Amino acid sequence: MCGAFVPQKGMVITMIKLNKFNKYMSESNVYGKLALLVGVLISFPLFIIPFYPDESRYLNAFLIPSGVAVVLGFVICIFAPRGEGVITEWQSPLQKGSLPVLFIWVFAFISGAFPFFIGGQYNSRIILALFEAVSGWTSTGLTISDVAVMPRIFLLHRAFMQYCGGLGFIIVIAMLARGKQSISLYNAEGHADRIMPSLKRTAQIITLLYSCLLGVGIIAYHAFGMELFDSICHAMSAISTAGFSTKAGSIGEYNSLPIDIITIVLMLIGSINFAALLLLLKGGIRKFFRISEVRLMRGIILVFLPLVSFSLFRDMNMGFGEGIKNALFGITSIFTTSGYSLMNYAEFPPFALGLFFVLMFVGGSAGSTSGGIKLIRVYLFIRIMKENIKKRFSPSRRITSPSYERIQGKTPIDDTLVKDTFGFISCYMMIYVIGVLLLSLTAESTLFDSMFEFASAFGTVGISNGITSADASVGTLVILMCGMILGRLEIFIVFIGVYTCARKLGRKLSPARGKYTKITNKP
Repeated sequence: MCGAFVPQKGMVITMIKLNKFNKYMSESNVYGKLALLVGVLISFPLFIIPFYPDESRYLNAFLIPSGVAVVLGFVICIFAPRGEGVITEWQSPLQKGSLPVLFIWVFAFISGAFPFFIGGQYNSRIILALFEAVSGWTSTGLTISDVAVMPRIFLLHRAFMQYCGGLGFIIVIAMLARGKQSISLYNAEGHADRIMPSLKRTAQIITLLYSCLLGVGIIAYHAFGMELFDSICHAMSAISTAGFSTKAGSIGEYNSLPIDIITIVLMLIGSINFAALLLLLKGGIRKFFRISEVRLMRGIILVFLPLVSFSLFRDMNMGFGEGIKNALFGITSIFTTSGYSLMNYAEFPPFALGLFFVLMFVGGSAGSTSGGIKLIRVYLFIRIMKENIKKRFSPSRRITSPSYERIQGKTPIDDTLVKDTFGFISCYMMIYVIGVLLLSLTAESTLFDSMFEFASAFGTVGISNGITSADASVGTLVILMCGMILGRLEIFIVFIGVYTCARKLGRKLSPARGKYTKITNKP
C-alpha cells in the first residue's frame, strides 16, 4: 500500500529558505528589483549560442552589462531601505510611482545599449547604440542598423527588447511587489484596466496571455515557411506592435500572402487592450465589439481602406488584389504603430502618404502595446466634438448624457474625462510642434519630412523617410529619442518623474526645506 508523500528534512529546509528569499525580495527596495530584472533580460540573447556557436564571440558583450546590472540590483536590495516608504505631504502616490518607472526605463535604455557598444556594432558609437536601444525598448522600430550583416545575437536582442518593452517592466514587477507599491507602479506606467481583483493575478494573466500569443505567432510563421529564428524575432516584434525585422525589406521580402495575413492579425491583436482580449477569448464576442475602441478601430479600417486602395489603383496601377493587400497592411501597420512594411513607404502616392500621416497620431487601445494618442482619446475627442455641434443645433432646454463603452460597460463622459482628454491631446500636439521645429533645424530637412519623421517617432510607429540613419547628427538622434520616450510613457509620467526627482534632490540639498510630515488618515 502506497503511503502519502512525506517531504524529506532537506527538502523542507530548502522550501523554507526559498519562501524566506521570496518574502525578502518582495519586500526589498523596488529600484534593486528593477535593476535585477533588466540584468536578467539583457542576458536572454545568450540562449542562442548553443544553436549558433559562432555567436559566442559576443558573449562578453552581454555578460558584462547583464552582470553589472544584477550586481547593482543585489547591492541596492541589500543596502537600500526596504518597504514602501513614507508618502510625504508634497508627494502624491503618482509622483511616488513615477520615479521607479522612470528609473527602470532609463536604466534599460543604457543597459540595452552596451551590448551593441561592447560588441563593436555601429563602429562603437555610443549614441547609435543608445538610439537602437531606445527604439527597441519603446517598441518604436526606427533603426540605424544594417540587418543584412548584423549578427543573429544582436537581431534577437533588438526583437526581445521590443517584446519586453511592449509588455512593460512593471507588469513583471507587479508579480513580485506587494501592496500599494505595486499598485502605484502599475498605474504610473499607464496600464488601463485590471483583469482580476488582485493586481498580482492581473499581471500573471497578462504575461501568460502575451506569452501564449507569442507562441502562436512563432508557430504560425514557421508553419508557412519562415525560418524558426526569423519566426521568433518577427513574432516578438509583431505582437509588441514594434516593427524590427531581420530582413532589410521587412515583411515584404518574404513575398508570402499567408505571412502577410499572420502579421496583420498579430499587429491587430497587439493593439487591443489585454482585458478586451481576455473578454474575447472567454466568448464575450458581442460585448467585445460594443467597446468604443474596437468600434473606432473597425471604422478606421472601413474608411481608410477604400481611400488608400483607390490611390494605389489610380497612381501606381496596382491590381485589385495587390492594391487591397498593400493598403490593408499599411493601414494596420501604421495605426497600430507597428511599422512593418510590404513595400517602401516612400513609393506610396502623396494622397496615401497623407492618410498614413494622419493615422500615425491615432495609435491602438489604452493598455495595449501600441503608442500614439490612443483610440479611446480619439474616440472621446470625436464624440465630444459631435455633441458640441449637435448642441448648437438643438433646443437650449435639451439635456444630453453622452457615454462610451468600456469593458466594464457603459461609462458616462463627465467633465473630468473631457478635461483629461483635451489636456492630453493639447499637450501631445504642443510637443509635436516643438519636436518638428527642432528636427527641421538639426536635420536640415524640409518641413514635411520633419513632420513625418517626428510623428513616426513620437507615435512609436517606426517608419522613416530617410532622416533616421547612422549619419544623422547627434542632435537629430537625441530629438527622435526624446520623442520615442515621451510617446511610449505617455508624456505626463516623464514630466512628473523629472519634477519629482528635481524636487527630491532640491530638498536633500536644502535640509531646512526638506522637512515634511508623514501623511496619516485621521478619523
